Amino acid sequence: MISKKYAAMTKNTSIIREFAQYAGRRAAEIGAENVYNFTIGNPSVPTRPEFTEAMLRIIKETDPVALHGYSPTLTIPSVRQAVADSLNRRFGMNYKLEDIFMTSGAAGALAHAIRCVTEPGDEVITFAPYFPEYIPYVDGTGAVLKVVPADITSFQINFDAFEEMLNPNVQAILINSPNNPSGIVYSTETITRLAQILKDKQEEYGHDIYIISDEPYREIVFAGTDSPFISKFYDNSICCYSFSKSLSLPGERIGYVAVNPACKDAELIINMCGQVSRFTGHNCPASLIQLAVAEVLDLTSDLSIYEKNKNILYKELTAMGYECVEPGGTFYMFPKTPIADANEFCNMTAHELDLILVPGDSFMCPGHMRLAYCTTTEMVERALPRFEKAIRMCK
Repeated sequence: MISKKYAAMTKNTSIIREFAQYAGRRAAEIGAENVYNFTIGNPSVPTRPEFTEAMLRIIKETDPVALHGYSPTLTIPSVRQAVADSLNRRFGMNYKLEDIFMTSGAAGALAHAIRCVTEPGDEVITFAPYFPEYIPYVDGTGAVLKVVPADITSFQINFDAFEEMLNPNVQAILINSPNNPSGIVYSTETITRLAQILKDKQEEYGHDIYIISDEPYREIVFAGTDSPFISKFYDNSICCYSFSKSLSLPGERIGYVAVNPACKDAELIINMCGQVSRFTGHNCPASLIQLAVAEVLDLTSDLSIYEKNKNILYKELTAMGYECVEPGGTFYMFPKTPIADANEFCNMTAHELDLILVPGDSFMCPGHMRLAYCTTTEMVERALPRFEKAIRMCK
């Protein structure tokens, strides 16, 4: 008999992928230049040439038997040390290689981190709007995901609702800043308040509560935005990172878990990651990619196009009458839809205007839509009349 659980999941596909696939079909029919596709967060700028050069040099200069052999269970020590050194340089931390575990992107990092600090039945709290894949990430561990409703005026944490949801079953808080889909960055004030609440609750409940910080957009922060390094504010913190966005490497699936060295179980948690890998079949990201990314840890792709596109869209859309909290980072924007039903609006724009957007319901924020503006500025500018026509159609 096949697994009923995974069979049922095939009927609950990603709404992001559904709209993206529709955009792909329309592109095949009428040409990609005639489809205004704002669905998938796939970087639109190339990776650094230094990364490519590092890969080629490693291939040419390294003994192939050694290069293509199995990575150690806890991943390559020199790479772990390089990641620790980079974090320490940039954020004033004191990570050691024993605090780092390389993973297949942020998804792999989250899968490991959640399993390390929860038991089946424990609660993990996150904040709307949130990336929908958090549901399978948490469900797959046997823990239960609880969602704090959004404060749609700012998309900072809705602390009143959060404190009402806290209880002794909560073992972890899953946060994402800069945030997908809102583009909002949690301020130092927000993180400081969150940390103090959790410190007080740890004492009250008599057990640790972990912040699991999902940070693939950490380097995409716009001018003037307050963007604290979250692990500096709370000892029991686990940073889950990906190079997919900062270095435009989504297909290489490379990231890491960084356990705050101030966490009393830091080294044990990293050792546990090796055992989680045995359970999940993760068994380390590719050795070549680990070694190459270690040489460009302090670099990013040219990310400036994202802020340029944001500035254009925010200025023009708000002038048209769309309501939107201005993003502080990422390459996403999360305006309100002109009508209450975001699904109806996004289906209308897709089928009548070939303007492909993602409704906010699956991010637990109805009445909003996500725009992934990791595209060319030329396409952004050509799409503006479509946005204007869409809002007029709703009046």
